[in-house]
Amino acid sequence: MNLPFADSTQSTLGIEWEVALVDAATGDLRSEAPAILHELHKEAGLAEGEDHPHVTGELLQNTVELVTGVHEAVPTAVAELGTIAARVARAAADRGLALYCQGTHPFGEAMTQPITPKERYGRMVDLTQYWGRQMLIFGVHVHVGLDDPAKAMPAVNRLISRFPHLLALSASSPFWVGADTGYQSQRTQLFQQLPTAGLPFQFETWAEFEACVQQMTDVGMVEDVTECRWDVRAVPRLGTVEMRACDGMATLEEIAAVAAYTQCLVHELSADVERGRHMEILPPWYTQENKWRASRYGMDATVIVDAAGTQVPLAEHLGADLERLAPIAEELGCAAELAHARVLMEHSPADRQRAVEAEALAGPPAEGESAHDAAAPLRAVVLDAAARTRESLERVGG
Repeated sequence: MNLPFADSTQSTLGIEWEVALVDAATGDLRSEAPAILHELHKEAGLAEGEDHPHVTGELLQNTVELVTGVHEAVPTAVAELGTIAARVARAAADRGLALYCQGTHPFGEAMTQPITPKERYGRMVDLTQYWGRQMLIFGVHVHVGLDDPAKAMPAVNRLISRFPHLLALSASSPFWVGADTGYQSQRTQLFQQLPTAGLPFQFETWAEFEACVQQMTDVGMVEDVTECRWDVRAVPRLGTVEMRACDGMATLEEIAAVAAYTQCLVHELSADVERGRHMEILPPWYTQENKWRASRYGMDATVIVDAAGTQVPLAEHLGADLERLAPIAEELGCAAELAHARVLMEHSPADRQRAVEAEALAGPPAEGESAHDAAAPLRAVVLDAAARTRESLERVGG
């Protein structure tokens, strides 16, 4: 199979942010994405059926995805994302809604959420049944441009080696259907249940990747390359590598940190390829273990860093990465954003959620709240994250 790789400028980037619509007073999910999208389409003067360039629907009608254009630097990409999000937030507020983004909604019932009536989604749910209906999850994706398809598989492999680092920085989904799962990222465990999701296969060359997609298509696993929903993947039509490891994040500052880390890793890899340096590929049994450890323990995980089985505390290995990448961040104009990753290392969103729940359990019911509402502590978790998003948009998004 020939998969043409679109022309792209090295290390440019774009960001995608999956955001839920929740009741501003109760934190309940509300399936009002179609109304929001209709308003934004009308405002933009788009024809019926024409896609909005920056706001799209998702699998569930409670979710919208915000998409930036192509940028050279993280600050401008995040500024645009903030502008897009601020407009969506205003439309949501008119309906008594707030924007919410963490890896999962802590008490929502996935099976009751309306599916967006789109052929692609209907086909996926029909195929995957129960697990397809569990995709009440939210993430942040970062695309980084590559100027040569020969860099695509090395870039995928580099990001796979840093999957646990990216996940630990963003892990924000300890709760699922009202219960504490004991994981830092329940979203990670859920998403990999889809048959073409999870960690990708690792290849040395673009031709090997093309052969894999050809075989998957031949046997009916996928209809095309877009149905390879891997945690890290090459995107031929855009000429990018796409990082999809991260849980949803509440603030633009958090998103900027992981975007900067991703961009710097890929930029460093690009230079290594141009110098002819060979990058070690971790055995799949190690990458799978690393993914599980980060999902379970977050920043407290120990990760396997080479084929010899060397194990290092994740926080120590990530700290060394941030120090090594600092000059690259200066070159790319994202030094402050990369440095913010150290703040995330000290303040886990998952730990914050547990602290908010514990405080709500210990205190009296909030005004207007029933003492018999079992979900009340987790409503506080949702409203806390929504408030963080609102405050971040006021700081950054305008």
